[in-house]
Amino acid sequence: MALLAEANSSPRAASAALSPLGLITVLVGVFLPVTDFFIVNVALPTIDRDLRASAGMLQLVVAGYAIAYAVLLVVGGRLGDALGRRRLFLLGMAAFTVTSLACGLASNVELLVAFRALQGAAAAMMLPQVLSTIQATTTGDARNRALGLYGATAGIASAAGQLLGGLLITADIAGSEWRSIFLVNVPVGIVGLVVARRVVPDSRSDDPAAIDTRGTLLLALSLLFLLIPLTEGRSLGWPWWTIVLLATSPIMGAAFVRTERAVEAGGRMPLVPLSLLEAPSMRKGLLVGLPFFTAFGGFMFVYALSLQDGAGLSPLRTGVILLPMALTFLATSLSVARLLARFGRRVLVAGGLIDAAGMAILAVGLSASWPRPSGLALVPGMVVIGLGQGLLMSPIFGVLLSDVPAHLAGAGSGVTATMQQSSLALGVATVGSGYLTFTGGIGALHASLVILGVLTAILVLVAGLCVRLLRSSPVPTTATVDPTAMSPYDQLPDGEGDAEEELGMLTLHL
Repeated sequence: MALLAEANSSPRAASAALSPLGLITVLVGVFLPVTDFFIVNVALPTIDRDLRASAGMLQLVVAGYAIAYAVLLVVGGRLGDALGRRRLFLLGMAAFTVTSLACGLASNVELLVAFRALQGAAAAMMLPQVLSTIQATTTGDARNRALGLYGATAGIASAAGQLLGGLLITADIAGSEWRSIFLVNVPVGIVGLVVARRVVPDSRSDDPAAIDTRGTLLLALSLLFLLIPLTEGRSLGWPWWTIVLLATSPIMGAAFVRTERAVEAGGRMPLVPLSLLEAPSMRKGLLVGLPFFTAFGGFMFVYALSLQDGAGLSPLRTGVILLPMALTFLATSLSVARLLARFGRRVLVAGGLIDAAGMAILAVGLSASWPRPSGLALVPGMVVIGLGQGLLMSPIFGVLLSDVPAHLAGAGSGVTATMQQSSLALGVATVGSGYLTFTGGIGALHASLVILGVLTAILVLVAGLCVRLLRSSPVPTTATVDPTAMSPYDQLPDGEGDAEEELGMLTLHL
Protein backbone atom coordinates (compact mmCIF):
# COMPACT_ATOMS: atom_id res chain seq x y z
CA MET A 1 0.00 0.00 0.00
CA ALA A 2 2.94 2.27 0.60
CA LEU A 3 3.96 1.68 -3.01
CA LEU A 4 0.55 2.83 -4.23
CA ALA A 5 0.84 5.98 -2.19
CA GLU A 6 4.25 6.67 -3.72
CA ALA A 7 3.00 6.01 -7.25
CA ASN A 8 0.00 8.28 -6.92
CA SER A 9 1.99 11.15 -5.45
CA SER A 10 4.71 11.38 -8.06
CA PRO A 11 5.41 14.86 -9.44
CA ARG A 12 4.40 16.02 -12.86
CA ALA A 13 6.48 17.51 -15.56
CA ALA A 14 5.80 21.21 -15.97
CA SER A 15 3.36 22.04 -18.73
CA ALA A 16 1.81 25.07 -20.35
CA ALA A 17 -1.66 26.31 -19.43
CA LEU A 18 -4.64 24.95 -21.30
CA SER A 19 -6.19 27.63 -23.53
CA PRO A 20 -9.96 27.90 -24.17
CA LEU A 21 -9.48 26.43 -27.66
CA GLY A 22 -7.36 23.66 -26.17
CA LEU A 23 -10.12 22.87 -23.69
CA ILE A 24 -12.74 22.70 -26.44
CA THR A 25 -10.44 20.39 -28.41
CA VAL A 26 -9.86 17.90 -25.60
CA LEU A 27 -13.58 17.91 -24.82
CA VAL A 28 -14.12 16.56 -28.33
CA GLY A 29 -12.29 13.52 -26.94
CA VAL A 30 -15.12 13.15 -24.43
CA PHE A 31 -18.00 13.81 -26.80
CA LEU A 32 -17.05 11.29 -29.47
CA PRO A 33 -16.64 8.13 -27.33
CA VAL A 34 -19.68 8.82 -25.12
CA THR A 35 -21.88 9.59 -28.11
CA ASP A 36 -20.71 6.45 -29.87
CA PHE A 37 -21.74 4.21 -27.00
CA PHE A 38 -25.32 5.49 -27.12
CA ILE A 39 -25.70 6.20 -30.82
CA VAL A 40 -25.29 2.57 -31.84
CA ASN A 41 -28.28 1.34 -29.84
CA VAL A 42 -30.86 2.99 -32.09
CA ALA A 43 -28.99 1.67 -35.15
CA LEU A 44 -29.05 -2.02 -34.17
CA PRO A 45 -32.23 -3.01 -36.05
CA THR A 46 -31.01 -1.24 -39.19
CA ILE A 47 -27.63 -2.98 -38.91
CA ASP A 48 -29.48 -6.27 -38.50
CA ARG A 49 -31.48 -5.80 -41.69
CA ASP A 50 -28.50 -4.65 -43.76
CA LEU A 51 -25.86 -7.13 -42.60
CA ARG A 52 -28.23 -9.97 -41.73
CA ALA A 53 -26.64 -10.19 -38.32
CA SER A 54 -27.56 -12.74 -35.71
CA ALA A 55 -28.93 -11.47 -32.43
CA GLY A 56 -25.76 -12.53 -30.67
CA MET A 57 -23.56 -10.56 -33.05
CA LEU A 58 -25.72 -7.48 -32.49
CA GLN A 59 -25.09 -7.86 -28.78
CA LEU A 60 -21.35 -8.02 -29.44
CA VAL A 61 -21.53 -4.82 -31.50
CA VAL A 62 -22.43 -3.08 -28.22
CA ALA A 63 -20.59 -5.29 -25.71
CA GLY A 64 -17.33 -5.47 -27.67
CA TYR A 65 -16.89 -1.71 -27.38
CA ALA A 66 -17.56 -1.77 -23.64
CA ILE A 67 -15.27 -4.74 -22.96
CA ALA A 68 -12.30 -3.20 -24.76
CA TYR A 69 -12.89 0.10 -23.02
CA ALA A 70 -13.21 -1.57 -19.59
CA VAL A 71 -10.04 -3.60 -19.90
CA LEU A 72 -7.82 -0.83 -21.31
CA LEU A 73 -9.10 2.23 -19.43
CA VAL A 74 -6.47 2.15 -16.67
CA VAL A 75 -3.79 1.12 -19.18
CA GLY A 76 -4.60 4.18 -21.29
CA GLY A 77 -4.18 6.47 -18.31
CA ARG A 78 -0.84 4.94 -17.37
CA LEU A 79 0.45 5.15 -20.94
CA GLY A 80 -0.43 8.84 -20.97
CA ASP A 81 1.52 9.36 -17.75
CA ALA A 82 4.56 7.61 -19.22
CA LEU A 83 4.58 8.68 -22.87
CA GLY A 84 2.92 12.08 -22.67
CA ARG A 85 -0.78 12.83 -22.51
CA ARG A 86 -0.95 14.90 -25.69
CA ARG A 87 0.77 12.09 -27.60
CA LEU A 88 -1.70 9.50 -26.28
CA PHE A 89 -4.61 11.86 -26.92
CA LEU A 90 -3.51 12.30 -30.55
CA LEU A 91 -2.88 8.58 -31.00
CA GLY A 92 -6.23 7.75 -29.43
CA MET A 93 -8.12 10.25 -31.56
CA ALA A 94 -6.36 9.08 -34.71
CA ALA A 95 -7.19 5.45 -33.88
CA PHE A 96 -10.78 6.38 -33.04
CA THR A 97 -11.13 8.17 -36.38
CA VAL A 98 -9.67 5.26 -38.35
CA THR A 99 -11.74 2.64 -36.52
CA SER A 100 -14.88 4.74 -36.99
CA LEU A 101 -14.18 4.77 -40.72
CA ALA A 102 -13.63 1.02 -40.62
CA CYS A 103 -16.93 0.50 -38.77
CA GLY A 104 -18.75 2.60 -41.33
CA LEU A 105 -17.28 0.59 -44.22
CA ALA A 106 -17.64 -2.87 -42.62
CA SER A 107 -19.00 -5.36 -45.16
CA ASN A 108 -20.23 -7.90 -42.63
CA VAL A 109 -21.17 -8.00 -38.98
CA GLU A 110 -18.06 -9.95 -37.94
CA LEU A 111 -15.85 -7.13 -39.17
CA LEU A 112 -18.12 -4.59 -37.50
CA VAL A 113 -17.75 -6.35 -34.14
CA ALA A 114 -13.97 -6.45 -34.53
CA PHE A 115 -13.76 -2.78 -35.50
CA ARG A 116 -16.09 -1.80 -32.63
CA ALA A 117 -13.75 -3.51 -30.18
CA LEU A 118 -10.82 -1.60 -31.67
CA GLN A 119 -12.88 1.58 -31.43
CA GLY A 120 -13.42 0.92 -27.71
CA ALA A 121 -9.68 0.40 -27.29
CA ALA A 122 -9.03 3.72 -29.04
CA ALA A 123 -11.51 5.44 -26.71
CA ALA A 124 -9.66 3.97 -23.71
CA MET A 125 -6.44 5.55 -24.99
CA MET A 126 -8.00 8.95 -25.68
CA LEU A 127 -10.54 9.60 -22.95
CA PRO A 128 -8.34 9.34 -19.81
CA GLN A 129 -6.01 11.99 -21.23
CA VAL A 130 -8.79 14.59 -21.09
CA LEU A 131 -9.04 14.72 -17.32
CA SER A 132 -5.30 14.16 -16.92
CA THR A 133 -4.62 17.17 -19.15
CA ILE A 134 -7.16 19.31 -17.30
CA GLN A 135 -5.61 18.34 -13.94
CA ALA A 136 -2.06 19.06 -15.13
CA THR A 137 -2.62 22.30 -17.05
CA THR A 138 -5.26 24.22 -15.08
CA THR A 139 -5.63 25.51 -11.52
CA GLY A 140 -8.23 27.18 -9.31
CA ASP A 141 -11.35 28.58 -10.96
CA ALA A 142 -10.12 27.66 -14.42
CA ARG A 143 -9.95 24.02 -13.37
CA ASN A 144 -13.39 24.12 -11.81
CA ARG A 145 -14.85 25.59 -15.00
CA ALA A 146 -13.05 23.00 -17.11
CA LEU A 147 -14.32 20.13 -14.97
CA GLY A 148 -17.84 21.54 -15.11
CA LEU A 149 -17.65 21.69 -18.90
CA TYR A 150 -16.30 18.14 -18.93
CA GLY A 151 -19.34 16.91 -17.03
CA ALA A 152 -21.74 18.91 -19.17
CA THR A 153 -20.10 17.61 -22.37
CA ALA A 154 -20.47 13.99 -21.34
CA GLY A 155 -24.06 14.56 -20.23
CA ILE A 156 -24.97 16.30 -23.47
CA ALA A 157 -23.24 13.56 -25.47
CA SER A 158 -25.30 10.84 -23.78
CA ALA A 159 -28.49 12.73 -24.62
CA ALA A 160 -27.43 13.74 -28.13
CA GLY A 161 -26.36 10.22 -29.06
CA GLN A 162 -29.92 8.92 -29.10
CA LEU A 163 -31.31 11.75 -31.19
CA LEU A 164 -28.29 12.08 -33.49
CA GLY A 165 -28.41 8.39 -34.30
CA GLY A 166 -32.06 8.59 -35.27
CA LEU A 167 -31.51 11.72 -37.36
CA LEU A 168 -28.56 10.30 -39.28
CA ILE A 169 -30.23 6.98 -40.04
CA THR A 170 -33.46 8.68 -41.10
CA ALA A 171 -31.58 11.17 -43.31
CA ASP A 172 -29.89 8.21 -45.05
CA ILE A 173 -27.14 10.44 -46.44
CA ALA A 174 -25.99 9.09 -49.82
CA GLY A 175 -27.69 5.82 -49.00
CA SER A 176 -25.42 5.25 -46.01
CA GLU A 177 -28.21 4.39 -43.49
CA TRP A 178 -26.57 3.16 -40.25
CA ARG A 179 -23.04 3.67 -41.59
CA SER A 180 -23.35 7.42 -41.17
CA ILE A 181 -23.36 7.11 -37.36
CA PHE A 182 -19.72 6.02 -37.59
CA LEU A 183 -18.64 7.99 -40.66
CA VAL A 184 -19.67 11.27 -39.04
CA ASN A 185 -16.77 10.82 -36.60
CA VAL A 186 -14.21 10.97 -39.41
CA PRO A 187 -14.29 14.70 -40.31
CA VAL A 188 -14.68 15.62 -36.64
CA GLY A 189 -11.67 13.49 -35.73
CA ILE A 190 -9.52 14.90 -38.54
CA VAL A 191 -10.25 18.50 -37.51
CA GLY A 192 -9.64 17.57 -33.88
CA LEU A 193 -6.25 16.09 -34.71
CA VAL A 194 -5.12 19.13 -36.68
CA VAL A 195 -6.18 21.56 -33.95
CA ALA A 196 -4.95 19.43 -31.03
CA ARG A 197 -1.40 19.35 -32.36
CA ARG A 198 -1.31 23.13 -32.07
CA VAL A 199 -3.31 23.97 -28.96
CA VAL A 200 -3.16 21.05 -26.48
CA PRO A 201 -0.15 21.32 -24.14
CA ASP A 202 1.76 18.19 -23.23
CA SER A 203 2.23 16.79 -19.74
CA ARG A 204 3.43 13.56 -18.19
CA SER A 205 4.37 11.99 -14.87
CA ASP A 206 7.99 11.89 -13.75
CA ASP A 207 7.41 8.48 -12.16
CA PRO A 208 4.58 6.67 -13.99
CA ALA A 209 3.23 3.30 -12.89
CA ALA A 210 4.20 0.30 -15.02
CA ILE A 211 1.69 -1.51 -17.22
CA ASP A 212 0.35 -4.76 -15.74
CA THR A 213 0.40 -6.67 -19.03
CA ARG A 214 -0.40 -10.11 -17.64
CA GLY A 215 -3.24 -8.83 -15.48
CA THR A 216 -4.72 -6.92 -18.42
CA LEU A 217 -4.62 -10.01 -20.64
CA LEU A 218 -6.20 -12.26 -17.99
CA LEU A 219 -8.97 -9.76 -17.32
CA ALA A 220 -9.73 -9.55 -21.04
CA LEU A 221 -9.84 -13.34 -21.36
CA SER A 222 -12.09 -13.65 -18.31
CA LEU A 223 -14.62 -11.23 -19.76
CA LEU A 224 -14.47 -12.61 -23.31
CA PHE A 225 -14.80 -16.24 -22.17
CA LEU A 226 -17.88 -15.25 -20.19
CA LEU A 227 -19.64 -12.85 -22.56
CA ILE A 228 -19.07 -14.48 -25.95
CA PRO A 229 -20.91 -17.68 -24.97
CA LEU A 230 -23.68 -15.69 -23.28
CA THR A 231 -24.30 -13.70 -26.47
CA GLU A 232 -23.68 -16.38 -29.10
CA GLY A 233 -24.64 -19.58 -27.30
CA ARG A 234 -28.43 -19.18 -27.53
CA SER A 235 -28.54 -18.47 -31.27
CA LEU A 236 -26.05 -21.27 -32.09
CA GLY A 237 -27.73 -23.93 -29.97
CA TRP A 238 -24.97 -23.98 -27.35
CA PRO A 239 -22.20 -25.83 -29.25
CA TRP A 240 -19.42 -27.45 -27.25
CA TRP A 241 -17.02 -24.54 -27.51
CA THR A 242 -19.46 -22.17 -25.78
CA ILE A 243 -19.62 -24.56 -22.80
CA VAL A 244 -15.82 -24.82 -22.74
CA LEU A 245 -15.44 -21.04 -22.73
CA LEU A 246 -17.97 -20.63 -19.94
CA ALA A 247 -16.23 -23.28 -17.88
CA THR A 248 -12.85 -21.67 -18.53
CA SER A 249 -13.97 -18.14 -17.59
CA PRO A 250 -13.79 -18.64 -13.79
CA ILE A 251 -10.38 -20.30 -14.22
CA MET A 252 -9.16 -17.19 -16.02
CA GLY A 253 -10.73 -15.09 -13.28
CA ALA A 254 -8.92 -17.04 -10.58
CA ALA A 255 -5.64 -16.68 -12.46
CA PHE A 256 -6.26 -12.94 -12.71
CA VAL A 257 -6.77 -12.69 -8.94
CA ARG A 258 -3.59 -14.67 -8.22
CA THR A 259 -1.62 -12.51 -10.63
CA GLU A 260 -2.84 -9.25 -9.11
CA ARG A 261 -1.98 -10.44 -5.62
CA ALA A 262 1.51 -11.45 -6.75
CA VAL A 263 2.12 -8.14 -8.53
CA GLU A 264 1.02 -6.12 -5.50
CA ALA A 265 3.00 -8.31 -3.09
CA GLY A 266 6.07 -7.77 -5.25
CA GLY A 267 5.87 -4.02 -4.75
CA ARG A 268 4.54 -3.20 -8.22
CA MET A 269 1.31 -1.54 -9.35
CA PRO A 270 -1.32 -4.10 -10.47
CA LEU A 271 -4.18 -3.33 -12.83
CA VAL A 272 -6.61 -3.96 -9.95
CA PRO A 273 -5.05 -3.60 -6.47
CA LEU A 274 -6.89 -6.23 -4.42
CA SER A 275 -5.94 -4.40 -1.22
CA LEU A 276 -8.77 -2.03 -2.19
CA LEU A 277 -11.22 -4.66 -1.01
CA GLU A 278 -9.95 -4.10 2.52
CA ALA A 279 -12.07 -0.93 2.46
CA PRO A 280 -15.65 -1.96 3.33
CA SER A 281 -17.07 0.80 1.17
CA MET A 282 -15.31 -0.60 -1.92
CA ARG A 283 -17.01 -3.95 -1.40
CA LYS A 284 -20.32 -2.17 -0.95
CA GLY A 285 -19.80 -0.08 -4.07
CA LEU A 286 -19.09 -3.10 -6.21
CA LEU A 287 -22.05 -5.01 -4.76
CA VAL A 288 -24.47 -2.18 -5.56
CA GLY A 289 -22.89 -1.06 -8.82
CA LEU A 290 -22.82 -4.46 -10.50
CA PRO A 291 -26.62 -5.06 -10.60
CA PHE A 292 -27.38 -1.41 -11.29
CA PHE A 293 -25.17 -1.05 -14.36
CA THR A 294 -26.07 -4.53 -15.58
CA ALA A 295 -29.72 -3.47 -15.56
CA PHE A 296 -28.89 -0.19 -17.31
CA GLY A 297 -26.87 -1.85 -20.07
CA GLY A 298 -29.60 -4.43 -20.66
CA PHE A 299 -32.32 -1.79 -20.74
CA MET A 300 -30.60 0.31 -23.38
CA PHE A 301 -30.13 -2.71 -25.64
CA VAL A 302 -33.66 -4.11 -25.24
CA TYR A 303 -35.31 -0.71 -25.63
CA ALA A 304 -34.08 -0.18 -29.20
CA LEU A 305 -34.94 -3.69 -30.36
CA SER A 306 -38.37 -3.66 -28.73
CA LEU A 307 -39.56 -0.39 -30.24
CA GLN A 308 -38.04 -0.84 -33.71
CA ASP A 309 -38.19 -4.57 -34.42
CA GLY A 310 -41.20 -5.21 -32.20
CA ALA A 311 -43.36 -2.11 -32.67
CA GLY A 312 -41.97 -0.91 -36.00
CA LEU A 313 -40.97 2.59 -34.87
CA SER A 314 -38.38 4.49 -36.88
CA PRO A 315 -34.87 5.08 -35.48
CA LEU A 316 -35.64 8.81 -35.22
CA ARG A 317 -38.82 8.29 -33.24
CA THR A 318 -37.03 5.78 -31.01
CA GLY A 319 -34.32 8.33 -30.26
CA VAL A 320 -36.82 11.13 -29.62
CA ILE A 321 -38.74 9.03 -27.08
CA LEU A 322 -35.51 8.23 -25.24
CA LEU A 323 -34.34 11.85 -25.17
CA PRO A 324 -36.50 12.92 -22.16
CA MET A 325 -34.83 10.24 -20.04
CA ALA A 326 -31.36 11.55 -20.89
CA LEU A 327 -32.33 15.18 -20.31
CA THR A 328 -34.01 14.41 -16.98
CA PHE A 329 -30.94 12.44 -15.92
CA LEU A 330 -28.68 15.36 -16.81
CA ALA A 331 -30.81 17.92 -14.95
CA THR A 332 -31.14 15.71 -11.85
CA SER A 333 -27.41 14.95 -11.77
CA LEU A 334 -26.61 18.65 -11.67
CA SER A 335 -28.70 19.16 -8.52
CA VAL A 336 -28.01 15.92 -6.69
CA ALA A 337 -25.18 17.38 -4.57
CA ARG A 338 -27.65 19.66 -2.79
CA LEU A 339 -30.01 16.75 -2.22
CA LEU A 340 -27.20 14.66 -0.75
CA ALA A 341 -26.29 17.48 1.61
CA ARG A 342 -29.87 17.66 2.86
CA PHE A 343 -31.11 14.07 2.79
CA GLY A 344 -27.97 11.94 2.84
CA ARG A 345 -28.15 8.27 1.87
CA ARG A 346 -31.92 8.42 1.42
CA VAL A 347 -31.23 10.01 -1.97
CA LEU A 348 -29.71 6.76 -3.26
CA VAL A 349 -32.54 4.65 -1.87
CA ALA A 350 -35.08 7.00 -3.45
CA GLY A 351 -33.16 6.86 -6.73
CA GLY A 352 -33.38 3.08 -6.89
CA LEU A 353 -37.09 3.05 -6.07
CA ILE A 354 -37.92 5.86 -8.50
CA ASP A 355 -35.94 4.11 -11.25
CA ALA A 356 -37.89 0.92 -10.54
CA ALA A 357 -41.17 2.85 -10.61
CA GLY A 358 -40.17 4.31 -13.97
CA MET A 359 -39.67 0.82 -15.40
CA ALA A 360 -43.13 -0.16 -14.17
CA ILE A 361 -44.73 3.00 -15.61
CA LEU A 362 -42.98 2.36 -18.92
CA ALA A 363 -44.35 -1.20 -18.95
CA VAL A 364 -47.90 0.10 -18.40
CA GLY A 365 -47.52 2.68 -21.18
CA LEU A 366 -46.06 0.13 -23.55
CA SER A 367 -48.83 -2.38 -22.88
CA ALA A 368 -51.61 0.21 -23.20
CA SER A 369 -50.38 1.62 -26.52
CA TRP A 370 -49.10 -1.52 -28.28
CA PRO A 371 -48.77 -2.25 -31.20
CA ARG A 372 -48.23 1.44 -32.00
CA PRO A 373 -46.61 2.91 -28.88
CA SER A 374 -46.60 6.69 -28.79
CA GLY A 375 -44.46 9.23 -27.07
CA LEU A 376 -47.44 10.30 -24.98
CA ALA A 377 -47.63 6.79 -23.54
CA LEU A 378 -43.90 6.17 -23.08
CA VAL A 379 -42.40 9.53 -22.15
CA PRO A 380 -43.80 9.58 -18.55
CA GLY A 381 -41.94 6.36 -17.78
CA MET A 382 -38.80 7.68 -19.45
CA VAL A 383 -38.89 10.87 -17.38
CA VAL A 384 -39.24 8.92 -14.14
CA ILE A 385 -36.42 6.55 -15.14
CA GLY A 386 -34.16 9.52 -15.88
CA LEU A 387 -34.99 11.05 -12.51
CA GLY A 388 -34.18 7.83 -10.66
CA GLN A 389 -30.93 7.30 -12.53
CA GLY A 390 -29.85 10.87 -11.87
CA LEU A 391 -30.40 10.40 -8.13
CA LEU A 392 -28.55 7.09 -8.02
CA MET A 393 -25.97 6.90 -10.81
CA SER A 394 -24.04 10.11 -10.24
CA PRO A 395 -23.43 9.85 -6.48
CA ILE A 396 -23.29 6.08 -6.06
CA PHE A 397 -19.52 5.68 -5.99
CA GLY A 398 -18.85 8.92 -4.16
CA VAL A 399 -21.03 7.72 -1.30
CA LEU A 400 -20.09 4.07 -1.31
CA LEU A 401 -16.35 4.55 -1.79
CA SER A 402 -16.11 7.16 0.92
CA ASP A 403 -13.69 5.26 3.20
CA VAL A 404 -11.19 4.18 0.55
CA PRO A 405 -7.78 5.53 1.72
CA ALA A 406 -6.74 8.71 -0.03
CA HIS A 407 -3.60 7.16 -1.50
CA LEU A 408 -5.78 4.51 -3.20
CA ALA A 409 -8.28 7.03 -4.58
CA GLY A 410 -7.17 6.79 -8.19
CA ALA A 411 -6.90 3.01 -8.12
CA GLY A 412 -10.38 2.75 -6.58
CA SER A 413 -11.88 4.98 -9.23
CA GLY A 414 -10.18 2.99 -11.97
CA VAL A 415 -11.57 -0.26 -10.55
CA THR A 416 -15.11 1.09 -10.34
CA ALA A 417 -14.92 2.50 -13.87
CA THR A 418 -13.77 -0.91 -15.11
CA MET A 419 -16.61 -2.56 -13.19
CA GLN A 420 -19.11 -0.14 -14.70
CA GLN A 421 -18.14 -0.89 -18.28
CA SER A 422 -17.94 -4.63 -17.64
CA SER A 423 -21.41 -4.55 -16.07
CA LEU A 424 -22.84 -2.70 -19.07
CA ALA A 425 -21.48 -5.43 -21.33
CA LEU A 426 -22.82 -8.11 -19.00
CA GLY A 427 -26.26 -6.48 -19.12
CA VAL A 428 -26.27 -6.55 -22.92
CA ALA A 429 -25.28 -10.24 -22.85
CA THR A 430 -27.66 -11.48 -20.15
CA VAL A 431 -30.71 -9.21 -20.28
CA GLY A 432 -30.44 -8.96 -24.06
CA SER A 433 -30.28 -12.74 -24.43
CA GLY A 434 -33.27 -13.13 -22.14
CA TYR A 435 -35.31 -10.72 -24.25
CA LEU A 436 -34.37 -12.45 -27.49
CA THR A 437 -35.25 -15.84 -26.03
CA PHE A 438 -38.65 -14.67 -24.81
CA THR A 439 -39.41 -12.90 -28.08
CA GLY A 440 -39.28 -16.18 -29.98
CA GLY A 441 -41.87 -17.74 -27.69
CA ILE A 442 -44.24 -15.04 -26.47
CA GLY A 443 -43.73 -12.11 -28.86
CA ALA A 444 -42.02 -8.73 -28.58
CA LEU A 445 -44.60 -7.06 -26.31
CA HIS A 446 -44.72 -9.76 -23.66
CA ALA A 447 -40.97 -10.27 -23.85
CA SER A 448 -40.52 -6.53 -23.23
CA LEU A 449 -42.90 -6.64 -20.29
CA VAL A 450 -41.06 -9.60 -18.77
CA ILE A 451 -37.73 -7.82 -19.09
CA LEU A 452 -39.13 -4.59 -17.63
CA GLY A 453 -40.46 -6.64 -14.72
CA VAL A 454 -37.05 -8.20 -14.17
CA LEU A 455 -35.36 -4.79 -14.32
CA THR A 456 -37.89 -3.40 -11.84
CA ALA A 457 -37.04 -6.21 -9.42
CA ILE A 458 -33.30 -5.62 -9.86
CA LEU A 459 -33.68 -1.90 -9.10
CA VAL A 460 -35.78 -2.63 -6.01
CA LEU A 461 -32.94 -4.94 -4.94
CA VAL A 462 -30.45 -2.12 -5.54
CA ALA A 463 -32.53 0.21 -3.34
CA GLY A 464 -32.63 -2.47 -0.64
CA LEU A 465 -28.87 -2.92 -0.83
CA CYS A 466 -28.44 0.83 -0.44
CA VAL A 467 -30.56 0.75 2.74
CA ARG A 468 -28.60 -2.14 4.20
CA LEU A 469 -25.10 -1.29 3.09
CA LEU A 470 -25.16 2.45 3.71
CA ARG A 471 -26.16 2.31 7.35
CA SER A 472 -22.58 2.60 8.50
CA SER A 473 -21.23 4.57 5.54
CA PRO A 474 -20.65 8.32 5.78
CA VAL A 475 -22.31 10.40 3.12
CA PRO A 476 -20.13 13.19 1.68
CA THR A 477 -22.02 16.46 1.47
CA THR A 478 -19.35 18.67 -0.07
CA ALA A 479 -18.04 16.56 -2.93
CA THR A 480 -18.34 17.91 -6.43
CA VAL A 481 -21.05 16.16 -8.41
CA ASP A 482 -21.37 16.13 -12.16
CA PRO A 483 -23.43 13.93 -14.47
CA THR A 484 -20.43 11.82 -15.43
CA ALA A 485 -18.61 11.29 -12.19
CA MET A 486 -18.87 11.25 -8.45
CA SER A 487 -15.94 10.36 -6.29
CA PRO A 488 -14.92 11.55 -2.82
CA TYR A 489 -11.56 12.34 -4.44
CA ASP A 490 -12.84 14.75 -7.06
CA GLN A 491 -11.39 17.73 -5.20
CA LEU A 492 -7.71 16.97 -5.74
CA PRO A 493 -4.93 19.41 -4.82
CA ASP A 494 -4.03 21.75 -7.62
CA GLY A 495 -1.52 20.28 -10.02
CA GLU A 496 -1.05 16.88 -8.38
CA GLY A 497 -2.26 13.35 -9.04
CA ASP A 498 -1.58 10.81 -11.76
CA ALA A 499 -3.82 9.19 -14.34
CA GLU A 500 -5.67 6.95 -11.92
CA GLU A 501 -6.54 9.98 -9.79
CA GLU A 502 -8.14 11.68 -12.76
CA LEU A 503 -10.14 8.48 -13.30
CA GLY A 504 -11.93 9.48 -10.11
CA MET A 505 -14.02 11.82 -12.22
CA LEU A 506 -14.29 9.39 -15.12
CA THR A 507 -16.01 6.65 -13.12
CA LEU A 508 -19.52 7.36 -14.32
CA HIS A 509 -18.95 9.00 -17.69
CA LEU A 510 -21.92 7.17 -19.31
